[in-house]
Amino acid sequence: MALKAVGSIWVSPERVYSNVGGSDLRNWRCGFGLDFRGNWDFDRLSKLECCCLADLAHRAITPVDDEKPLESSQAIDKVQDTQTSVFHKDLNLLPKPLTAMDSCCSRDNGAKVRVAYRGIAGAYSEAAALKAYPMCETVPCEDFESAFKAVELWLVDKAVLPIEDSVGGSVHRNYDLLLRHRLHIVGEVQMIVNHCLLGLPGVNKEDLTHVLSHPQALSHCEKTLNKLGVIRVSTDDTAGAAQMVARNGIRETGAIASARAAEIYGLNILAEKFQDDVGSITRFLILSREPVIPGMVRPYKTSVVFSLEEGPGVLFKALAVFALRGISLSKIESRPQKNRPLRVVDASNKGSAKYFDYLFYVDFEASMAEPRAQNALGHLQEFARFIRILGCYPMDTNI
Repeated sequence: MALKAVGSIWVSPERVYSNVGGSDLRNWRCGFGLDFRGNWDFDRLSKLECCCLADLAHRAITPVDDEKPLESSQAIDKVQDTQTSVFHKDLNLLPKPLTAMDSCCSRDNGAKVRVAYRGIAGAYSEAAALKAYPMCETVPCEDFESAFKAVELWLVDKAVLPIEDSVGGSVHRNYDLLLRHRLHIVGEVQMIVNHCLLGLPGVNKEDLTHVLSHPQALSHCEKTLNKLGVIRVSTDDTAGAAQMVARNGIRETGAIASARAAEIYGLNILAEKFQDDVGSITRFLILSREPVIPGMVRPYKTSVVFSLEEGPGVLFKALAVFALRGISLSKIESRPQKNRPLRVVDASNKGSAKYFDYLFYVDFEASMAEPRAQNALGHLQEFARFIRILGCYPMDTNI
């Protein structure tokens, strides 16, 4: 019987299910030198050899509810109602964002990598895509889920989406979508954010009464906006705010967006590095239909998600499987499970004492090609009711 490679683990093709995104290690059982239920045997732990992966059973996670769109304020209505056009380019020449309903897309016979991102031309996600693939064709998408679906439907080759930033924290929506869709993380991009205050030609920043941008960008610039004394208006994305200012031509309205957005939409940069923390960094994930083959030549990172069995100290035991093998954790995120949000603490309490049941997302700095990483995940299975490998990929060390 032939063997087939799945990531860094060899399994029988008859045991691989048709849905190939992510690995469920539910039935991966190994003998370990550390038994949290009994004695700490460090001598045996040092001689561990990983068992074979016996089964890859993919378990669907109930999708989370879509987030409600932000409500528009009267100020943004005023911008949209004004029809003064001072835009120096034809907006119809810009690519239209893909939506979740799109089912076809022209391709160029593979001459270029097509990379989906959320937003329109000039978005920070587009800049991240160009950093990862300088010669790529960027494809704008209407929302995060449309970018996931564009990869699944072969409309594009990759997707680059934000997952966290050093000021606003995690992008929870994309964590939830990683479980809903069967894509693999194949890389990461880290970028220093340079928020620029943009305005129409001939306008000074003191002339502004309203500033448009994405809520996260507005929060990054909270102190500087307070000093300026303007009204903040939320939009879907930063580049969209720049486009709106350029299209409607209200001199008292500015936008916070990238320098590239200013160039695309014909706006002036009234102030650079407008954010409160000039060293803020945003981390993006690169998603693909197929995983990359893990290596050991360069630093690798592995992302997993798991849920835990009941019991005292179970989270400590789960995280200890990495520490005992010298594996550093670079990220841990918890999200309540939608399909089973509450768990009874004590049956004797007649079900009145309950707490949230969580999924834990963990990034650890090791390659799945390393036995220590395989052993750690096998050991984790002793405490987990569900494990899925989201991706093993090279770390981005260039900022």
